[in-house]
Amino acid sequence: MKEFAGKVAVVTGAASGIGLELARKFVAENMNVVLADIEREPLEKAEAGLKAQGANVLALQTNVLDEQDINRLAEAAFNKYGNVHVLCNNAGVGGTSGGLPIWESPLTDFDWVFGVNFMGVLYGIRAFVPRMIANNEEGHIVNTSSMAGLLSGTSAYSVSKHSVVCLTEGLYKDFHARKTKLSASVVCPGFVNTNIVDSYRNRPKELGEPIPPSPESDQQLAIMRNLLNSGFSPSDVAQQIFDAIRDDQFWVFPAQEQILAALKERLTTILEQRNPVVPKYSQIL
Repeated sequence: MKEFAGKVAVVTGAASGIGLELARKFVAENMNVVLADIEREPLEKAEAGLKAQGANVLALQTNVLDEQDINRLAEAAFNKYGNVHVLCNNAGVGGTSGGLPIWESPLTDFDWVFGVNFMGVLYGIRAFVPRMIANNEEGHIVNTSSMAGLLSGTSAYSVSKHSVVCLTEGLYKDFHARKTKLSASVVCPGFVNTNIVDSYRNRPKELGEPIPPSPESDQQLAIMRNLLNSGFSPSDVAQQIFDAIRDDQFWVFPAQEQILAALKERLTTILEQRNPVVPKYSQIL
């Protein structure tokens, strides 16, 4: 995409972090923006802040775990603006299994984390893409994964983010093989200054309380908070994503050098068919 003024962007997880900065960037480019988030008060605050700048925005409380909620989001966006040109499936949660190994982790963690991080992306694609293709205008899908989706791990978070990478790469190939006017990018951030480690606040009550953290996982959480607090700003990441949309760049890697080095080590191990090694940062991604 080269032209943005007057076009329409939809952003999930838009009330904070990368999602909010994406919305601000799109507004700065004179786009109409649909904001979606599960948290009502932060969403209303984000909407009011953007409208105070004269932006044309629509905000809808949306639970990406619920396919019908995303279908309603799509219906509202297309009814109001006629088309959607940029869809950012950005909503995500971190989750925790209290440091338990995969064979002891409760399946409810996968119900929530995999449901939000992967199924929410899949629901978004199914709700928006057919209409975007039918409208026959240039468009772009942005799916937020993580460097955890390119490294390794058994947590629901890592598995869900790997799935987003796989899905998005296939989506990109399908768009171009079928000669649509759409393209796609996958975003794999490293440490970004967001509140994702506190995402358990939105865990559905029907899934029960999360497993209490062990002393070891508490230590990892403290390390993670420090790394996130000193990480990239969400506005810098949003700018990289916008540049990728404009330049049709698939891979977006706002990641620290040590994480990119761990990724290079893993890819080399795969190509050389060596047994896996534990990257320095894998246990906290």
